Amino acid sequence: MKFMFIVKSEHRMGPSPKLLEEMQKLTRREIEAGRLLENGGLKPIAEGAQVRVADGQLHVIDGPYAEAKEVIGGYAVFELKDKEEALASAVEFMQLHKDYLPGWEGTCEVRAFA
Repeated sequence: MKFMFIVKSEHRMGPSPKLLEEMQKLTRREIEAGRLLENGGLKPIAEGAQVRVADGQLHVIDGPYAEAKEVIGGYAVFELKDKEEALASAVEFMQLHKDYLPGWEGTCEVRAFA
């Protein structure tokens, strides 16, 4: 099954050098095992834009967005056996954040493709 992991946080801090190193090790392992299909970090919301439909109209809003609380910092797409394997992988990834980015709080949303 194909899963997308979406990492969100209210914190605007980037990853520490040690967290980046550990994530690269994990990424390499998962690519070599054929499980990680794609991943990436996203630039700050100040460099992005939103296209929104509201009141029957299309609106383009340049970042940053005043109402943004949780921001998507990155994503990954995996090919895994089932939801249990996906959750175990997400727990391992978030443990790296806990261990190597003190004070950081966030969420890894795990969603299966339709």
